[in-house]
Amino acid sequence: MTFKRLFSALLMVACIMVANASSDAKMDQFIDNLMARMTLQEKIGQLNLPVTGDIITGSSVSGNVVGKIEKGQVGGLFNMKGVTNIRALQEIAVKKSRLGIPLIFGMDVIHGYETVFPIPFALSMSWDMEAIRNSARIASVEATADGICWTFSPMVDICREPRWGRMSEGNGEDPYLGSEICRAMIEGYQGNNLADRTTMMSCVKHFALYGAPEAGRDYNTVDMSRLRMFNEYFPPYKAGVEAGAGSYMTSFNTIDYIPATGNRWLLTEVLRDKWGFDGFVVTDYTAISEMINHGMGDLQTVSALALNAGTDMDMVADGFLGTLEKSLAEGKVNMAAIDQACRRILEAKYKLGLFDDPYRYLDPKRAKKEIYTDAHRAEARRIATETFVLLKNDDHVLPLKREGKIALVGPLANTRANMPGTWSVAAASDRYSTLLEAMQRATAGKAEVMYAKGCNVCYDEELEKNSTMFGREMRDPRDATVMRDEAVRLAQQCDVIVAAMGEPSEMSGESSSRSRLTILDAQKDLLEALKKTGKPIVLLNFSGRATVMDWEVENLSTILNVWFGGSEAADAICDVVFGDVAPSGKLSATMPRNEGQIPIYYNHLNTGRPNPKWFTKFTTNYLDVPNDPLFPFGYGLSYTTFSYSPLTLSSNAMTTTGSITASVTVTNTGSCAGAEVVQLYIRDMVGSIARPVQELKDFARIQLQPGESRTVTFTITPDKLKFYNAQLDYVLEPGDFEVMVGTDSQHVQRLPFTVR
Repeated sequence: MTFKRLFSALLMVACIMVANASSDAKMDQFIDNLMARMTLQEKIGQLNLPVTGDIITGSSVSGNVVGKIEKGQVGGLFNMKGVTNIRALQEIAVKKSRLGIPLIFGMDVIHGYETVFPIPFALSMSWDMEAIRNSARIASVEATADGICWTFSPMVDICREPRWGRMSEGNGEDPYLGSEICRAMIEGYQGNNLADRTTMMSCVKHFALYGAPEAGRDYNTVDMSRLRMFNEYFPPYKAGVEAGAGSYMTSFNTIDYIPATGNRWLLTEVLRDKWGFDGFVVTDYTAISEMINHGMGDLQTVSALALNAGTDMDMVADGFLGTLEKSLAEGKVNMAAIDQACRRILEAKYKLGLFDDPYRYLDPKRAKKEIYTDAHRAEARRIATETFVLLKNDDHVLPLKREGKIALVGPLANTRANMPGTWSVAAASDRYSTLLEAMQRATAGKAEVMYAKGCNVCYDEELEKNSTMFGREMRDPRDATVMRDEAVRLAQQCDVIVAAMGEPSEMSGESSSRSRLTILDAQKDLLEALKKTGKPIVLLNFSGRATVMDWEVENLSTILNVWFGGSEAADAICDVVFGDVAPSGKLSATMPRNEGQIPIYYNHLNTGRPNPKWFTKFTTNYLDVPNDPLFPFGYGLSYTTFSYSPLTLSSNAMTTTGSITASVTVTNTGSCAGAEVVQLYIRDMVGSIARPVQELKDFARIQLQPGESRTVTFTITPDKLKFYNAQLDYVLEPGDFEVMVGTDSQHVQRLPFTVR
């Protein structure tokens, strides 16, 4: 870089810093003046987040919301849909409250608005940061067009516990991949300017450790060492701070025996002091009042505990609104803590531009032309195709030809409401296609698609009822034998069977934990009956978690995990099934052989008696199954094949401030175009604490035409080798390392190198 260019770059940085400082000073002065006019009750009111509208995700609804808004006792509202409804309440806040402070409006925009993208767990299977960023961008455009300026996303909880239903809402088991996705989502939601009418404030959740509940049961106890927190579970949360997330949400669980919402070490010492977060912290739904059940005291006590810990906003519990004034008088909280929390909420509103224009997100023209557009739908469809994971295709049944007769069977073959997946609260499911409709379109004039449901989700009516809530019900009253026989007769007339089976959308998600993860009984019986026909079977497995598929792998030749692909799922599935797009998804979570292996994850510590194979006495293993998973982290097949050249390093040694590169040439050796995710792992061979057997440290998603080759080069920097030691210092310890590159965590090439 020339001196002139360097000078220009430095001048630009200086100008930006001056502009930011000027902007911050202007904001500080505005908020100082506003807070000087606020009463104690109005300050506490800014900390209150009730829920209203017809989209309720918890078990409580706040009462007399309008009256509270008029009194300045509400800081924001959430899960109300529609510009007209939101504008009516914003006008009450601006025109009828004493100071006219605007409300902030939030919603669980988790994986899209009306254009729904694949569930987050599925999105993580794409390993495509540009696609994930774009999904959040489109979600932001649509949500802000309908009045929403704050989303409770991304959820970045590391999960090695597939019994936990909310695995569906996160990014799998790996801290590096989870961190990259967290950054991409925040960039998509917030852009470069929160005051832009098409961006909205993100909320990283659930802080912290929510994805590691004992027994896999939602809301349950979490207990782990701080070393595990910092090295394995904290990185995605920290990435959210680095990406500039505007808010964080507390988790329901305990941390060091203190609930997260009242944990000062977590919310102040780690999040703010150590990581430098300067936004606001909101609780999850009624998390303050739930601390009573944790044994932390009455509502006044737990509300004071939350505020003093660093919680700024109370979602639904009415703990702050009802008790802080009394706690202040009794010396249980101080005015500085209330002022600080109030300031953080007001700063968020200022950054969103709400003080300049309280109605900036309430343009009815935008709502009519920017939601569920053809362009948005096309992108959602394209992205969905990248998330499907081909687990098995032994007989090359896929891709299907558009010819002959195709039997489409299974409880998920002709359902509209289940396609978007869980946590699609703004979805307009009546406009989405069923798989049957999409398959008929995809084969029109070329093949005949014949349909029979074949079975219900399961035999247990109560279990199905609890797994198909919120309008996802699809129970068929007919006798199970009658339904199964109908499907078998239909299959016998056809050339191939496509079985749409697995979990309905609400069998995963919040409060949807399962103790058994195998295929449900009625569906297994149907598959067994279909197998007896001798027809080739393609299993399309719908799920929101890593499930146990040992029976399916043993008995079926073709398995495509389609998760829940969003509003355009049905057409996207057809794109892959009929070969218009080759599958390219890679597992972001290990798939166990059975529930007894859980927790099972690739980046585990070694033992003093390791044994990666079958039973050997006095080594770490099971008597009845191997140690290795059914499918490893990073696994996924394609319709084409890829070869890897020998791995090379630019050097076999580096300094603690230097770097080396690892290179491999990947070639598409098949007959169709396809995408491959090249994965780089590193192992620290000797450390001051035990280190994992491998850790993902980089990856590259590449698209190759048949016969095309591309060299992928990864730079190994000191930061990729650092970890938190026993003193929780982030260090690089010189010594021996191993680099691994390959197509998944098990199939890798290895080379040693040394850090001096």
